[in-house]
Amino acid sequence: MSELKHRHIDTNAASGDASATPSTEANKPASSSSSDVDNDDVAAVDLSKQIKQGTNKVPGFIAQYIQSEAYQNALIRVIFTILMLGFYVTLIWLGHIAIIVCIICVQVICFREIMTIGLTVYKGYSLPWIRAIAYHYLFTYNYFLYSAHVFAFIFHALRKPNTAALSFLVRYNTFISFCLYTLGFITFVLSLKPKCYMRQFSLFAWTHVSLLIIVTQCHFMIQNIYNGLVWFILPVSMIVINDCMAYLCGFYFGRTPLIKLSPKKTWEGFIGGAIFTVLLSILLAFYLTKFDYFVCPVQFTDGKYSYVCEVGYIYRQQLYTVFNKEFYTYPILFHTIVISIFASLIGPFGGFFASGFKRAFNIKDFSDIIPGHGGLIDRFDCQFLMSTFVYVYIYTFIYRNTIQGLLDNIYMLKPEQQLQLYYNLKQDLIARDILQNTE
Repeated sequence: MSELKHRHIDTNAASGDASATPSTEANKPASSSSSDVDNDDVAAVDLSKQIKQGTNKVPGFIAQYIQSEAYQNALIRVIFTILMLGFYVTLIWLGHIAIIVCIICVQVICFREIMTIGLTVYKGYSLPWIRAIAYHYLFTYNYFLYSAHVFAFIFHALRKPNTAALSFLVRYNTFISFCLYTLGFITFVLSLKPKCYMRQFSLFAWTHVSLLIIVTQCHFMIQNIYNGLVWFILPVSMIVINDCMAYLCGFYFGRTPLIKLSPKKTWEGFIGGAIFTVLLSILLAFYLTKFDYFVCPVQFTDGKYSYVCEVGYIYRQQLYTVFNKEFYTYPILFHTIVISIFASLIGPFGGFFASGFKRAFNIKDFSDIIPGHGGLIDRFDCQFLMSTFVYVYIYTFIYRNTIQGLLDNIYMLKPEQQLQLYYNLKQDLIARDILQNTE
């Protein structure tokens, strides 16, 4: 921590700030007015004056009519919460492609917010090419993850014989991505500047950790969408429900502090939010299973995406026996309970992680892009962890290691592909004397 303090002092000195001394505000305890900063904690680097904050960002026309700062902030927060919910519903109505494009845009903005903090810490050192290299790696990572899908879509959509270039890009996607990464690596090495090595390597590592935390998690979220829109709506809604209900329960019943990183969080809010999240998530999952649009995986047929399918096993009522009593229910409801428990108990730690990160730089928000809320990371900190868990859960307990999971994947194939699989499997079983040849 002491090393980071000295870096901040050097940064101010390099930028001509005569007040940059060890006794400046950067080394004082953080103000108690910030919800993410405690009086007993000393921020390693103070960026509160350099990173724009959105929590207290109030438009002028509202300030003219409402004098109380608390009521101003509450009104702005409510207004933009309603707008975000409206945007969320609109995205679902627009469909899978719109949601995927939105996730990629969110990813870029979140990466920018994280990199802005790192670049601000070292802005007085004139580090060459560091910002360009960071965004080059962002492009390279996205090219590696998504280019094959994009080019394949264009390839099928165009239906033209002269598609050699697209075929090359799809086939050699991994090699091209490696070449792009190597180009960024060589550029970074050539940009190394004497007496700035430590700072440049710190930002190089900062870039890669940011890509791991943000881009990888967004990729998992997109993969979940391909398995059915329900696997996007449920996790996102669980986090939203948990945030809202934990806030309400904490506001009315909160007495016992939960964690020092977030002083306003209480055990009562934490437990109340968990209970409501599980119950409301079950109701939401029950409703979503009524529509093929939400449960069908994305399929690409005849040059366009299709969302019509034979509904999978987990979305159809099955017979269960408990204590010698039989009843019918949807298997997805059991999965919903598990995922909602994770969202309630583990999901908030994504927010605690972000709170600790902001405390380290004495900032309340990652940016001011959403008035009353802060930056996009302030809204998506729990979503990233959630998307990873759902991806792992789907491919561990739902679509793999079960016969029904294999059948669900087979049902996603075209009819002629299913027949081809049937004949190949039949011939293989006959060849191994597992199946008798009746022809």
